[in-house]
Amino acid sequence: MVAIKKFFRVNEKIRVPHVRLIGSDGGQLGIVPINKALELAAQADLDLVEVAPAAAPPVCRIIDFSKFKYDQEKKEREAKKHQKQGKLKEIRLKPNIDEHDYQTKLKQAVTFLNKKDKVRINLFFRGRQMEHLDLGRKILDKFMLDTQNSGEVEKNPSMEGKIMSLVIAPK
Repeated sequence: MVAIKKFFRVNEKIRVPHVRLIGSDGGQLGIVPINKALELAAQADLDLVEVAPAAAPPVCRIIDFSKFKYDQEKKEREAKKHQKQGKLKEIRLKPNIDEHDYQTKLKQAVTFLNKKDKVRINLFFRGRQMEHLDLGRKILDKFMLDTQNSGEVEKNPSMEGKIMSLVIAPK
């Protein structure tokens, strides 16, 4: 994921006749001509920064630009920190799996789903097992049934070569 850099127009780069001005204390100063806004910013020894260019007229603040930029970057870092990237975990099975092994794999899948990760269950067929796709389908159906409390099926069971797979997303 690529972060989009936001550029702010500062001081003389603002090319509109009138702006809605917010003072250095955060109070509204109303709609003023750009040259008066620049003059007020210079008197306060601060910068005039365009914070909402899409508004009509654009909104500008009288602030220290370097501090403003630092605060914006800090907000972005904080938002990124709280963002959870769900991973795709894979569980591999065979059609002749024993009940205890099945329960172990099921417990593992539920743990992944509780951690908000997606789970892909791959059922591998070898040799003559390809003649008994119905056994594999029964195992995946049972898996869907057993995990319905923790997750929901995102991609129904499908056959890709010798692998039957199923994707379950967390609730």
